Amino acid sequence: MLIDEETTIVSHEAAGPGYRFLVVAAPKLAAALAPGQFVHVKVPSLESSALRRPFSVFDADPAAGTVTVMYKIVGRGTAALAREVPGGKVMVLGPLGHGFPVACTGTPLLVGGGYGVAPLHFLATRLVAAGHKPILFVGGRTKDDLLALDRFAALGVDVRTATNDGSAGAKGFVTDPLDDALIELRQTGGAFELFTCGPDGLLKAVAQRAVGTGRPGWISMDRHMVCGVGGCFACIQKIKLPNGEVYNARCCVNGPVFAAADIVW
Repeated sequence: MLIDEETTIVSHEAAGPGYRFLVVAAPKLAAALAPGQFVHVKVPSLESSALRRPFSVFDADPAAGTVTVMYKIVGRGTAALAREVPGGKVMVLGPLGHGFPVACTGTPLLVGGGYGVAPLHFLATRLVAAGHKPILFVGGRTKDDLLALDRFAALGVDVRTATNDGSAGAKGFVTDPLDDALIELRQTGGAFELFTCGPDGLLKAVAQRAVGTGRPGWISMDRHMVCGVGGCFACIQKIKLPNGEVYNARCCVNGPVFAAADIVW
């Protein structure tokens, strides 16, 4: 059931160059959200006819009654949102979409690029609480693109990084340390599942590795969303049905998380 909750901003702070953490008091949403789902935020200072902005959920804490989103300032809407201050009121709609499965066989391998780490953090909190020991692989062009690493480390997550310029972690693509881990796991016979969010190139690379190893892979598709509730068909992704037919899935209602083997690239 959708909840349109009037929330109060608890904190609003920098998350890295050009990125922000927005924490709102939203007890109803905090209790209902699952990792990989998203919310639609109505930016108070925009005109009433302006569309809401979709954001991945970085964390939802039912005990504290708070929801955290991490976003990048990229346009008029996010620039206006960045000016909101603690104590202000924000309407937030959710839970939206289908998220990641929290049940996992073996080692959870989380792979993120840029602010694609946002839903992976929420996922990591639930996986750790369930007794799993996730490994996070996160990549970016430079060290400035590696976000929230301290928050993953605070959960006890094993964090492995890569940057294109070598300014942090391994030099190269994040799939390099991922491949090293896959080789080790396959040599030892260790079971694992893959979970990823980020740019399309990374999503496809992780999906190929899931399919190639015969292990489950869960891909959060990054598609431009407008309405967020399935009405506008702006976020189409081709998906294979069990009978082999292909259909146009809407990432906002059928996803954004899909099984790696079902995605038509």
